[in-house]
Amino acid sequence: MLSVTKLIPGGRGLAAALVKRAASIELDWDVRQKSRFDATDSSGRALGVFLPRGSVLRGGDVLVADDGSLIRVLAAPQTVLRVTACAEHGGPADLPRAAYHLGNRHVQLEVKPDHLQLEPDPVLADMLRSMHLVVRELHAPFEPEGGAYAAAHAPHGHDHHGHHDHDH
Repeated sequence: MLSVTKLIPGGRGLAAALVKRAASIELDWDVRQKSRFDATDSSGRALGVFLPRGSVLRGGDVLVADDGSLIRVLAAPQTVLRVTACAEHGGPADLPRAAYHLGNRHVQLEVKPDHLQLEPDPVLADMLRSMHLVVRELHAPFEPEGGAYAAAHAPHGHDHHGHHDHDH
């Protein structure tokens, strides 16, 4: 079994050609939240992943095995609820309001301009439908927000804001 102990968020600093040629592993959100797990890459190699506690893998990250080989991380499609505004009954604040209510329940949530995604939960689906939102179950990659304190590994792949004071 090949040991994997290093993570390069978003493959930062690596040549695109190197990353493209690398083997890959496709993992759902549940596994990508774990710092220790076993997997098999696209080349058929057995991997033992041992990352620092608290590590979270995102689609596009690159792992480095002890032999120096690279492994691309892909977000596997999984069952999710996609929440969209109702064109017939909705308003512009419906999705932000839903994100607020889901955040108050500490729900892992993927936020996009035109939709929200969360892991299936029938109680939350009913709540969202009662808010006149459209809730569909589908199979898609899931990349929830990292939270306010996860800026070091932001899903947007950039950190150009610096340390400016936004309280003017």
